[in-house]
Amino acid sequence: MITLAIVRHATAQWADARTSDHERPLNARGRREAPRMAQLLAERGVRPDALLASDALRARTTAEVFGETFGIAPVLLPSLYGASADAVLDTAREAALEAERATIMIVAHDPGLSELATRLAGAEVQMTTCAIASFEWDAADWADIATVAPSRWRLDAPR
Repeated sequence: MITLAIVRHATAQWADARTSDHERPLNARGRREAPRMAQLLAERGVRPDALLASDALRARTTAEVFGETFGIAPVLLPSLYGASADAVLDTAREAALEAERATIMIVAHDPGLSELATRLAGAEVQMTTCAIASFEWDAADWADIATVAPSRWRLDAPR
């Protein structure tokens, strides 16, 4: 069984002229929802072998919260900032194959995450802030996941 969990960063402060988009921090709601969603995922039994995140402040902060919950340090990748659906999937696949890991978690941004979730689910999926889409394949490795539909998937969003 292999698993991909994609997490859209928690809610960030609105953009303003003083802060670049890359450096937008989480707002109060985001600081509340990230630990709650990380705990929900832990309660569902998802345990990432690797946690990859965009290096943008809002994604990095969200990933750090998830990392604390799972006892794993996030690997920050500038390439996940604004990444397309294909780039997110390729990044997950490469990380899994390089280290022979079964469960990969990626914290990144829209629209790439919604596009990827929609493609994998075979239905329209909107990744709201701090939403988690987890996909499982009945497969031994990651080599063919782009061409095989997941055996199960689930979307969790903060309430």
